This record gives sequence, structure tokens and C-alpha cells, in this order.
Amino acid sequence: MSANTPAEAAPGSPDRDPRDGGAAIDGAKLVRERRLNNAKRNWALFRSDAPAVVGALVLLFFVVIALAAPLIAPATMLDVTQQLEAPRYAPPSLDHPLGTDGLGRELWVRILWGARVSILVGVAATVMSMVIGTIMGLAAGHFSGLFGGIIMRIIDFFIVLPSLLLAIVLSSVLERGVFTIVIAIGLTSWASTARIVRSQTLSVESRLYIERARILGAGHRHILFRHLLPAVMPLVLANTTLTVGGAIIAESTLSFLGLGDTSKESWGTILKNSMDVSAATSGYWWYVLTPGIAILLVVLAFTMVGRALEAIINPALRSR
Repeated sequence: MSANTPAEAAPGSPDRDPRDGGAAIDGAKLVRERRLNNAKRNWALFRSDAPAVVGALVLLFFVVIALAAPLIAPATMLDVTQQLEAPRYAPPSLDHPLGTDGLGRELWVRILWGARVSILVGVAATVMSMVIGTIMGLAAGHFSGLFGGIIMRIIDFFIVLPSLLLAIVLSSVLERGVFTIVIAIGLTSWASTARIVRSQTLSVESRLYIERARILGAGHRHILFRHLLPAVMPLVLANTTLTVGGAIIAESTLSFLGLGDTSKESWGTILKNSMDVSAATSGYWWYVLTPGIAILLVVLAFTMVGRALEAIINPALRSR
């Protein structure tokens, strides 16, 4: 070997850039810097979206009051035996900011405690739905033949079947409780996510690096978890924020129909109680309006945040 011939790099040594006089290139550092730059750029895009920022602040507010409910309003304030002297159906005033119900309980206290169940059920059911939908969507998009066809028919069945009707059936059959509501919503709302994930999986499957992985001997597990799953996860996360709102509405609907856990406060339970006393026709408008506005604000906030995340992931949506 002549003196002017560069020595071969030892295995495991850092790569060297010939344009920089042979300086070592730290691949891991470059990856970290690229991810940090992407995160900064995405955060700047999110901050520039005023509705998304407002939605994030609204969500933060409800999450904080839900977590701090035992400190702000002790559970004894929900005990009807402690409200014997409290006025029934008192309209909103300085003494009763959001009014009271038929048992003298403050509605703002019920809203605080109801946020814990409604948001918890919405998020938990959405996570369950996202996991099932992602797995089924990946399988339907990656596998072909009989197995892929069977999975696709299952997805089509759950899309055609009304999810709310199936959730009502499950809630009626299973034991009443918050966990039952989570299962009922999670098992009936994953099909739309599966279709979205399948479409993205088919798009990624056509790329050259997937074909190269197959040629090099990569198996199904390697392709699914090392290539396809990371490629579809941003879309899944964006879709999650959009799905939480629907899950909260579904929980409120099931509780409104009397299929929830009556021992737990939720916004749907408050609406159910207002319906039982015909609050809308009896002039107790605050009994219906208060939980309805709470549901509307949280669902709208999740939707605004989800739209912003979707636009960040898909730049084609930013101009719409």
C-alpha cells in the first residue's frame, strides 16, 4: 500500500466525509439533530395555528381541573346527605355559579368530577381503538391472499355495522361499569382507523426500501415493526386526537341512555339525570346546558388539535 493510499476504516469506526478532509461523521448525532430540527419546525407550525393553540389550552384546563377535582371540590360535596339544606334547582347565581340539581348538589362540582370519568373513558377507549385498528390495518395492507382478504372482510363488517348500536348491545350484556364502557367503545370504533392505516400501509409497501428489505431476506415481522409501523404512526397519532372527541360523545350517549355506571359522575350521567326530571321543559335550562357545553368544548378542542396535527403530517392540507 502506497503512502498516498488512505487506509481502510476499521469495522465499527465512524464514517469519514471525503469533502471534509476525512473528518469523522457521527451518524447518531446527525439523526438526533434532524429529529430535533423536525420537532422545532412542527412546534412552530402548531403554534402558528391559533385554533389549535386555543384547543390545547382548553384541553389543558379540563385535564387540570379533572386531576385537581378532589382538592377543589371534596367528594363530600357530592354526598346528598350533606346537602339537605341546599336549595333544589337553584339557577346560576353568585352563590351557585352553575346552579344546583334536584338534590341540591352544585353542578360545577359534578362537572369537575364528571370530567375525570368522561375524559378517562374517551382517552382509554381511543387508545384501545387505535391499537386494534393499527394492528388490523397493518395486517390488511401487508398480507395478501386469503389471510389479507379475511381481515379486510372483518374490517368491512365493523364499518357497515353501526358502532353505537353494537356499543349499546355490549353495554347491556356486560356488567355495568366504566371499564365496560371503555371496552364497548374501543371494540366498536376501530374500523375507520384500520382503513386509514391500511391505505397508508399500501402506500409504504410500494416504496423501494421495502422491496430492498425483502430481497435482503427480511421477514414479515421485521418489515411490519421496523418499517411499516414507524411509517404509519404519525398518521395514527393525528387520528387519535380526532377519535377522542367521538369516544367522549359515545360515553355521554351511553350514560345518557342509562347504560353507564350510575355510581360514577360523568357528563352523560348529568344529562341523564336532567332528562329524568324533564329539565328542558321544566325551565331548569342550566341542568341541560352545563354538561352539554362541557362536552362541546372538549370535543371541539380535540378536533382542533387533531386537525393541526394532521396538517403538520400532511403538508397538502395546510393550504385548505
